Amino acid sequence: MTLSVLWFILIAILWVGYLTLEGFDFGVGMLLKILGRDERERRALVRTIGPHWDGNEVWLLTAGGATFAAFPEWYGTLFSGAYLVLLVILLCLIVRVCAIEWRGRINDQAWRDRWDWAHTVAAWLPAILWGAAFANLVQGMKIEVVDTATGAPVPAAEVPADALIAGASHQVTGGFLSLLTPFTLLGGAATCLLFLTHGALFITLKTAGDLSQRAAAFARRCGIVSTLTAGVWGVWAVGYSASAWAWLPLAAAAVALVGSLVCSYRGRQGLAFGLHFAAIAGVVILVFTAMAPNVMRSSIDPAYSLTITQAASADTTLAIMTVVAVVFLPVVLFYTIWGYRTFAARINAERIDPTVGGLHPTRVRDNAQPAPGDH
Repeated sequence: MTLSVLWFILIAILWVGYLTLEGFDFGVGMLLKILGRDERERRALVRTIGPHWDGNEVWLLTAGGATFAAFPEWYGTLFSGAYLVLLVILLCLIVRVCAIEWRGRINDQAWRDRWDWAHTVAAWLPAILWGAAFANLVQGMKIEVVDTATGAPVPAAEVPADALIAGASHQVTGGFLSLLTPFTLLGGAATCLLFLTHGALFITLKTAGDLSQRAAAFARRCGIVSTLTAGVWGVWAVGYSASAWAWLPLAAAAVALVGSLVCSYRGRQGLAFGLHFAAIAGVVILVFTAMAPNVMRSSIDPAYSLTITQAASADTTLAIMTVVAVVFLPVVLFYTIWGYRTFAARINAERIDPTVGGLHPTRVRDNAQPAPGDH
């Protein structure tokens, strides 16, 4: 196995970590106004992800940084071609941080309601856009090899399969609308529904009483739709793959989704969440398996596709990165597991006093410190 292939696999693992963990963060935000009937329940929902959301985003930062260092041509082509989509996702992540951190700073219901709506919108949009973005990587984008001096496309017959052309680069030449196809829109719907179910299952495990029961009921209903939608998209995605190996992660994801649904109906919510976690991991592995041996497939001509070999950095760079990964990846895994074990207790909305916490609106301009309570 070459170092470039190894890092392609490692980046896939980083995306598995991000989407399986951040997936339920998004799901909780999407359900904030659906399941949260009053201030007690909405505080409880925010508290379920309070100790975890920022740690979960480390996986995204690491995946982006690793792609930049290991596959700079992939990073440059993707971020320039899907700039608007990625910018919207970034803005949503920033708004979500503000919503989580600031909703409890002022003891005013109108203030909290505004931030709850901002949190909800900032969760729904990335849940859809991430699916559409990855679906574009599977389907292929309008990519050409373009001479950087003249802007003219290089003839496909002159593009080597294992190297870059000096003075030319891979560029997405299609506009924003070229990213929107039935396949990519279905991909966005699939991730949206999977994250909704994932979040509902997480809420079931992390809360108590009526809120937990309603979350379990929602997970069962949404689970049926998400399983069917993801199944249709997965079969469609395999059709774009050049390898029969893509059927393996699809089959594993399908078994895990069905198993999660069965366990959810039988009241075994812990196992249901674990299987759903595995199902999302299977979907991510399906995406990367369907992409290979390319990191970005061209829908214009296969010769314009950006391959793993073309996109990779020098072996020296990849070797240094491998040493760093061997040292630090176990550390990340350790503190992630430790964090979830430490904050494993359920949250009971009935024990939350909605009148406590935050600065009184009349004292906002007095530079006073907020009272202890929910943030």
